Order: sequence, then C-alpha cells, then structure tokens
Amino acid sequence: MTPLDLKTDGHVHSCLCHHAVGEMEDYVLAACDKGLERLIFLEHFEIGIRYFETTWLTAADFEVYFTTGRALQRKYRDRVDIGLGVEVGYNPEKVAETIAFLRQYDWDRIGLSYHFLRHEDEHLNLLSRKTENMAKCSSLGVKEILRAYFEGLRQALGQLPATVLCHLDAALRHHPEIMFDNDHKQLMEAILVELAAKDIALEINTSGFDHRQQPYPPPWLIRQAQELGVKLVAGSDAHRPQDVGRYFDRLPMYLLSLESGQPHG
Repeated sequence: MTPLDLKTDGHVHSCLCHHAVGEMEDYVLAACDKGLERLIFLEHFEIGIRYFETTWLTAADFEVYFTTGRALQRKYRDRVDIGLGVEVGYNPEKVAETIAFLRQYDWDRIGLSYHFLRHEDEHLNLLSRKTENMAKCSSLGVKEILRAYFEGLRQALGQLPATVLCHLDAALRHHPEIMFDNDHKQLMEAILVELAAKDIALEINTSGFDHRQQPYPPPWLIRQAQELGVKLVAGSDAHRPQDVGRYFDRLPMYLLSLESGQPHG
C-alpha cells in the first residue's frame, strides 16, 4: 500500500467558516504541538445556496483568510508549513461562478465536496445532524438522496478543478436510515475511476472515527483506490483546534490491516 503522509493534516477549518471554533493561529499552534510538518486550511466555499444559516465563508471572509494566512505563513515558517486551500461545495447551477471564484486566488489545495442538495426552492444540508434536515431526507427517501449525491460528485469531477475529493461517503452520516446499496457502491467505484483518470487524490478523513470507528471512505473503497493508483491524503476535518491531526496515530495500523483483508476496529 502506498505510504500515507501522516505529518500533514490536509483538511482543517477555523471560525471563519461560521460553524467551527478557534482562530487560524490556534490551529497552527495545535499542529506545532502535535509535531506536524504541514497544515492545510480547507475553508468552505458555497454559492447560490438557500439555507437557513451560513456555514461557509463570505467574500469578505476570504479576504481575511488570505491576509491572516499569509501573515501566519511568515510567522511560523520555521515551525510548520501552512497551506491555504478551499473546500468547494458543488452546486450544479453555479459551475461557471464557482470556477470564476477559484481563479481569484492561488490555492495550495482545492478540495471537492457536495454538502447541499437542492429540493424545490431550498437546499438540504447532507452532512447536518439537525433534526429538520434528517426529517426532510427521510421524507424524500435516503436511498434516492444518496444516489443524487454520488451522481452529483461524479458530475462535479468533470466540471471543477479539484485536487482532492473530500469525505466521499460522509453524506447523511448522522441519519439513522443510512445504508449503501449496490447502486451506490457502483457509483462510488465510478468516482474512483474518475479520480485515477484525472490524478485527483482521495481523502482519508479521520473524523469518521468519531462517527463509525473508521475513517471515510470505507475499507473496501480504500483498497480499490489503491488498486487503481489513486493517491491518498489524510485530513482530520478539524473544526476545533484540539482536533488537528485527530486519530492519525490509528491510521498506520488501520491501513496495515487493510492489506491483510481484516480492517482494524
């Protein structure tokens, strides 16, 4: 199995995204304390989303993000390498606008995700644990929503200039009816083929350990990604400074267990 860089946390957020806590510098200090060599902020970008709260950066927030980030890069250049990236939420109705935004900055990483699915005149947050979100997903059908999610991700890979695909199977992770059928698995496999063809990395997102005792994506998908030559990168998806590099210490044994066909619990 291809070695995984465990000295780099490639997916952290800060209070700028409006649903995380802690300033950017707090995350940098946490990375230093944990002996990381590189930390990549992957702040949220969404456009055209009709939702009852803002869980992404505004245009003004991104200006602050880069001004603060550049200052931190200079201040901590001898201790940790700081990357300034973006987690782009796919909106099929706003592809041109998304590409135009991405061209405004020089990104160290572009992560692709799909958080919001349109339903009539509003959007559902597919990664939310809020009761109202899960109730709507139940009424619309979890199986159908998951299919739309994976089909959308595959479509996004052909439209947006991503370098990493984030938390592939994390949609509806809080929903009690979550279950992937053969159609979903075939769509995930097709996504891996797209990643290999476009040289886009697959994220091993360690926040999954908190939800299901293993990262996103599942073991069988990681094995297939390796067989296809897809690069793997690690990310904590930290929304608190103390979550930087979380569970990275579990990954060596976990990945070793995948080689033997017996996933580590």
